[in-house]
Amino acid sequence: MTDAVTSASAAGALPPGRLEERIADWKPRYEPGNALVEANRCLYCEDAPCITACPTAIPIPEFIRKIATGNTKGAARTILKANILGYSCSRVCPVEELCAGACVYNHLHEPPIAIGRLQRYATEVILESGGLKGILAPNKAQTGKRVALVGGGPASLAAAALLVQEGHEAVLFERDAFPGGLNTTGIAPYKMAAAAGLAEAQWILDLGVELRANTPVSSGGEPGSVTPAALLSGFDAVFLGLGIGGDKGLKVPGADGPGVVGATAIIAKIKTDPQFHLAGVRRALVIGGGNTALDIAHELALLLGPGGDVAMVYRKDEAAMTGYAHELASARKDGVRFVQHHSPIAIERDGVGALVGGRFGTPNGEVVLPAELVVLAIGQDKSTGGLARSFPGVELDGEGRVVVDPATHRTGNPKVWAGGDCVNGGKEVVNAAAEAKVAVADMLAALAS
Repeated sequence: MTDAVTSASAAGALPPGRLEERIADWKPRYEPGNALVEANRCLYCEDAPCITACPTAIPIPEFIRKIATGNTKGAARTILKANILGYSCSRVCPVEELCAGACVYNHLHEPPIAIGRLQRYATEVILESGGLKGILAPNKAQTGKRVALVGGGPASLAAAALLVQEGHEAVLFERDAFPGGLNTTGIAPYKMAAAAGLAEAQWILDLGVELRANTPVSSGGEPGSVTPAALLSGFDAVFLGLGIGGDKGLKVPGADGPGVVGATAIIAKIKTDPQFHLAGVRRALVIGGGNTALDIAHELALLLGPGGDVAMVYRKDEAAMTGYAHELASARKDGVRFVQHHSPIAIERDGVGALVGGRFGTPNGEVVLPAELVVLAIGQDKSTGGLARSFPGVELDGEGRVVVDPATHRTGNPKVWAGGDCVNGGKEVVNAAAEAKVAVADMLAALAS
C-alpha cells in the first residue's frame, strides 16, 4: 500500500500549457451587486418547487434570502449542509432541467431565478477564502471506525466528507494521480476547469479525509494495488464509488486507428495533458447525440475558432437527442453544426491509413463528411468490470451497474455500500452527492450498532 497523501496538489499538480486554459468560463461568478439584484427577484415560495427539483433538496429560497440580506457565509453554509459538493454543482448542474427549470417564474413568462449562479457566488466567495473548515461545524470526536472508499470521484468525496464530520476515519483509494474523478477530468472546461475540481477535492481532504492516490483496488496483484479482501478485513465499511467504464467504440471499418478518439478520453486530454494539441485539425466530426457529445463538440468549436468546422453527427433527428436543448442552443451559438439522420458506415482513410473523414448513410444515400478528427460520443461502458464483483455479495444488473437497495444504497454485502455512476449508470454530479448522503446515513446507523 502506498503512503497516504493529504493534498490534492501533492497527488498530481496540474501542469501548465493545457488546452483547457484557452477556454473561457461561460458563466462567470456574479459580482456582489449583481448577486443582490438577482437574489431580490426571488419570491421565496412556500413549498418551493425548486427544492423538490434538486436531488439533494438544497433549501434554495433560504440561501437566496441570506444572499439578499448580505449573509453570504450563511448562504454557503445552508447550501453545503445539504450538498457538500455545492461548489461544483453550482457550475455543472443542468439547472435548466432541475431547480431553475421548476422556478415559478417560468409560468409567468419571466426568466427563472439564476439559482446556479447565485449558488456559485455564495459557495465560491466563502470557500475560496477559507475552505470547508471555515464554514462547517468541527468534526465530532473520533469513533475509531474506519471506512474505505474506492474511487476518488464525486460520490466518494461526498461520502468521505460526511463520514469524517461524524468522527469516522475515511480513506480514499484512487487509481489515478488526480482526485475528483469526473469533476477533474470529465467536465467541459467552459463549465468547470480541472483546477476547480481539484480545489473542491482539497477542501474535502482538509476536513481530515485521507487520499491514497495512484493506488488501484484490484484482486489481480497489480503493482501498488490493494485487494478487496484487505479492505474488507482492515476497515469497518467500504463505499464503492467506481464510476463507469470507458468510451464505447464504433464497430465499423476504419474506426480503429489514428484520428479517432473517445469523447471522455479527449476531454481528459484537453483538461490535464499539456502535450495534447489539435495541430492539423480544422474539421472535426462528433458522432453522438447526448450531453457528452454536446460538451466535446462545444469544446472543439471554442478551441478551433472561426476557422474550424465542428459537426455533431446524429443518426436520428434533433427531437430524439438525449442531450439537453439548452446545451445544443449554446453549442450552436459557438459554431457547432448539427447534422441529423446520418448513420456511420465507415471511417474513411487514405492509402497510408491517415484519416480522411466519415462515411454515413442518409435517407438520400451515402455521403462522406471530411475531417481530420473523429470523436466517438456514443456512450460509455456501464460495467465496472470485475472489481465490484470481487467484493463477495456485490451483484451487477443486466447493464453492469452495481445493485443496491435504493433506500440505503447498501449492496448484497452488509459491509459494502455504493453510489454514483457505478449505480445510476452515469447521471449528474448532484445525483452522486444525493446517493452518497443516502449511503452514509445508513452506514452511520450500521457503524453505531
